[in-house]
Amino acid sequence: MKKGSLLLVILLGILLIGGCMTCNVQRSLVTLDENAKSKWGEVQNQYQRRSDLVPNLVNTVKGAANFEQKTLTDVINARAKATSIQVNPDNLTPEKLKEFQQAQGELSQALGRLMVVSEAYPELRATEAFRDLQVQLEGTENRITVARKNYNDAVQDYNTKLRIFPNNIFAGMMGYHIKGMFEADASAQKAPTVQF
Repeated sequence: MKKGSLLLVILLGILLIGGCMTCNVQRSLVTLDENAKSKWGEVQNQYQRRSDLVPNLVNTVKGAANFEQKTLTDVINARAKATSIQVNPDNLTPEKLKEFQQAQGELSQALGRLMVVSEAYPELRATEAFRDLQVQLEGTENRITVARKNYNDAVQDYNTKLRIFPNNIFAGMMGYHIKGMFEADASAQKAPTVQF
């Protein structure tokens, strides 16, 4: 065999191996990317569930005489802000995710204040509708926690695959980028003070 033919066979072999590696990287990244998008959809589904409960909760609370209007207004405004921020699953950057998480956190805080203030209204707490909504809201918060954990697990798998050699070389060329994860709020680092 001539040197030129041997060189051509070696070059074709390298191209074939490189092409197969690129296909495998692309296939696995698409699978992991779609899994992360699916998990993100579940996170949004649970946040939507919570958002859908808020108007019913507010209407139930409005029925209580002399209830603090500022607290209700805060909840309504926080819900409006939380539902206005949309994150495209194809662009789950850490910055976009942080903005989304901040708006959802504000709604969580407003709902928490609403529940605390409702303690001063025994007639409200005694209503079956309020108790049912409170239980649904607590269950939804648990579902949100699980959905966020599942999303973070899927993103960890995706980001790990993306950063491993030689995937990191091919991934950038194919347009795959690191996805953002949910992080604890900075205030969560400080233990709450409980006083009786």
